[in-house]
Amino acid sequence: MRIIVAALLAAVALCASAQPYPSRAIKFVVPFPPGGGVDIVARAVGEKLSPRLGQPIVIENKPGGGTTIGTDAVAKSAPDGYTLLVSGIASQAIVHYMNPHRPFDFARDFAPVARIADGVIAFVVPASSPANSVRDFVALAKANPGKLTFASSGTGGIIHLTGEMFKQAAGIDITHIPYKGTTQILPDILDGRVDLALDSVPAYLPHIKAGRVKVFAVASRTRSALLPELPTMAEAGVPGVVAATDYALYAPAGTPKDVIARLYRDTAAVLELADLRAKLATQAIEVRGGTPEALKAELSGELEKWGRVIRAANIKVE
Repeated sequence: MRIIVAALLAAVALCASAQPYPSRAIKFVVPFPPGGGVDIVARAVGEKLSPRLGQPIVIENKPGGGTTIGTDAVAKSAPDGYTLLVSGIASQAIVHYMNPHRPFDFARDFAPVARIADGVIAFVVPASSPANSVRDFVALAKANPGKLTFASSGTGGIIHLTGEMFKQAAGIDITHIPYKGTTQILPDILDGRVDLALDSVPAYLPHIKAGRVKVFAVASRTRSALLPELPTMAEAGVPGVVAATDYALYAPAGTPKDVIARLYRDTAAVLELADLRAKLATQAIEVRGGTPEALKAELSGELEKWGRVIRAANIKVE
């Protein structure tokens, strides 16, 4: 009898392991608090992806440690396709340099699944600013070295480093003012207490439309579909300033190739849905998909780019 029971249990286990992927709920880990761009993207994509995969997709926010807590949790999870990371390519490249004691290596410990989208970063100044273009601002900064200020949502983040990239590309000296987030930056931009924010667009949109701030350019490689009238930074006279709050899907390294292929194929399909694109566009997030191979190559480029900016700005790591 024991032999029969053991054989039956082995057969059940074999059948369970042979079940086609996915056979249970999938978890999207977001290494940021609820309500931000990464969380919005994860929930919007998960909502559309779930019916295609035939399983629930659960969003788990694990913020902290400059994204390292949530990222490390996924790195240590089973490589079976049931725990995935939604995060930014640029932000992970920056963490590589700014947190040398992190318990994971992103390039080694993660398998790219799919690129999802870009969030637009724009060049925003107070309505009271004497500058009326990026070139005007550069000229003003050169005439007043060290006197103009730029805001960021925290030292060592992508918004801070985009400002440093602008300083380096324009050859100017402006002073960094770190805040705890865009919601703290906004009152000072509106009242003219800080001179510039190269920041993610969504929080500024109502103020742009109302004329309470001026916006001169986007830091994208190409013009934004949301704000097509704005030039790129290169078109505005300062080439070399390219940054975005980007979004991508990753699995732990070692995840089976057929699982990666299934996730990529279905993610690429939902990114073509007009209602998903429209929903993300209201948050100034533009869908820009990509293969696992392209995502891997993009991470290499981001590591090189942000490493160069950090070294040139002489930013001290933790």
